[in-house]
Amino acid sequence: MPDIPAPTALPALFHYRAHVTSVYDGDTCTVDIDLGLGVWVRGEKLRLHRINAPELRGRSSKRGHAARDYLKSLIDGKDVLLQTIKDRREKYGRYLAEIWLEQKDAPPLNVNDALVTAGHARYQTY
Repeated sequence: MPDIPAPTALPALFHYRAHVTSVYDGDTCTVDIDLGLGVWVRGEKLRLHRINAPELRGRSSKRGHAARDYLKSLIDGKDVLLQTIKDRREKYGRYLAEIWLEQKDAPPLNVNDALVTAGHARYQTY
């Protein structure tokens, strides 16, 4: 496993509460983001930062569908915490984000790392 900096060590992060409205694949989802003071951004597409999951098409489609289904089971329809990297969108215009899922009686789960730990994604530097 490559030596990837911990998500809390990343510079210039913004923190938000959000609601996941859909999961496209193993590293892309759509959220409604609470900016505070009653202001929401709806339908924002996010790319999970530091990881890469198999694609839904081609030779890796079986693994891609498994990654998507795993991500759905974790966050689809749920409230999450986001860390986004300031002014950084990737080549398809999505914001890069760390997604955290609050858990009862346990620290928040970093969803990006959970995908790698479960074998549904690998760490990647962009």
